[in-house]
Amino acid sequence: MDIVWGEAISKATLFIRRYNKQHVVDMVLSKCFDMLDHDLIIKCMRKRISDGSILNLIEMFLKSGVMIGSNWQTSELGSPQGGVISPLLANIYLDEFDQEMMKRAHRIVRYADDILIFCTSKSGAENALKVASHILEEKLKLKLKVNERKTHIAHSDTGIKFLGVKVFTNYTGIQEKKLKALKVKVKQLTKRNGGGNLAFVLKRLNPVLRGFVNYFKIANISSKLKGLASWVRRRLRAVQLTLWKTADKLHRRLKQLKYKPPFKRIKMKSWRNSMSPLASYAMPNSWFKDIGLYQIDEVKTGVLASYY
Repeated sequence: MDIVWGEAISKATLFIRRYNKQHVVDMVLSKCFDMLDHDLIIKCMRKRISDGSILNLIEMFLKSGVMIGSNWQTSELGSPQGGVISPLLANIYLDEFDQEMMKRAHRIVRYADDILIFCTSKSGAENALKVASHILEEKLKLKLKVNERKTHIAHSDTGIKFLGVKVFTNYTGIQEKKLKALKVKVKQLTKRNGGGNLAFVLKRLNPVLRGFVNYFKIANISSKLKGLASWVRRRLRAVQLTLWKTADKLHRRLKQLKYKPPFKRIKMKSWRNSMSPLASYAMPNSWFKDIGLYQIDEVKTGVLASYY
């Protein structure tokens, strides 16, 4: 089913909240990209594309091979994990599965090999899992297997993990591992010994923040973003304090802002002091906006794609 990730999440939300299909089969395929049959992919592509040069290009991509250590190995099966068009090829490969499920009136959302089936009861979900497994493994001869260890039935009250978010009955959250991954990136870009000025730091940091928010703004994460924004500003205050090196430069900045001495002398390289009142007075929230920090806490969240 050729939909983008935002529409996939919105459609999952639609089934849970509008149609009350809150029992969900979370289906995981075993090594999906590794098991895509080249002949079947090309056969599926010929149904949609008549341009031979494009078909030849896709076939070359599939058979381009992989590096195993220092040795090149041919590819007779599968599409490269992480390849730029691998998710598209998986979508085309599994489209026949989507059509078979819809013929049986099953509500399904799939993004590449991430598959959710929405049902109104647990028994209905158990039946849908059996049907889907039969179609994938036997009827369509796709050479794909369901990962029984990871495949499970869940209820939206406890949350359905999908494409980095967690869809609940009444709201959509973000998976904690995604927040942790972002923080790791931000820490790398805001090291106090990074060697660049704040403008240099922001030039690298803003695209990371913007990309993260544009992806996850579909979720209800305004409170998460407020906390994250506060933490990012503290990281940047720590960078600027280190760049000023001496408390005298901090005091000079405070005088420029019309604060009156005497001022306490603080350790400029102390992480603890990055949240001191003096640091906040010298670098208020509005100052970061003025110097161009992307304002993640001003982004409207809970914005579903047009499908919903």
